[in-house]
Amino acid sequence: MGTEKSNSTLVSNESLMDVTEIRRFLAHRYPFLLVDRVTQFESGKSLTAIKNVTINEPFFNGHFPDQPIMPGVLIVEAMAQATGLLGFRTMDEEPQTDMLYILVGIDKVKFKKQVVPGDQLVLRAEVLRQKGQMWIFKTEARVDGEIAAIAEIKCAAVPANK
Repeated sequence: MGTEKSNSTLVSNESLMDVTEIRRFLAHRYPFLLVDRVTQFESGKSLTAIKNVTINEPFFNGHFPDQPIMPGVLIVEAMAQATGLLGFRTMDEEPQTDMLYILVGIDKVKFKKQVVPGDQLVLRAEVLRQKGQMWIFKTEARVDGEIAAIAEIKCAAVPANK
């Protein structure tokens, strides 16, 4: 157990970021914080995180209560939150209070498997390109090793309206 460092990669059997640290990097809060833990990070390249899906999620009350399924848009949002963590950790800085990190585009979205209570959603984000404040990521969400969803996500840092 423990950690092993190799170049810019940190491999660990333990959590690299718990929910307390995640909250320092993402403005989202319950019930909209959809990342529970970061398990892998390679600066400028990739990040892997998890979302534990439970029947207590508020969206299950109205999204097919007799056969609860996690809404696809929330799976995409969870992948987008993973991209935010990857971007901020790569820049080695916490979000600035006068800037918002927002979703500006979603392409190549596919849903392949339903996500239900009891599943652990494994979120993976990879940097495809970055230019200035614009980032483009390849993302996927898996359950039990099977792809549940994939998307290309575009995000940008923009000034906050105060």
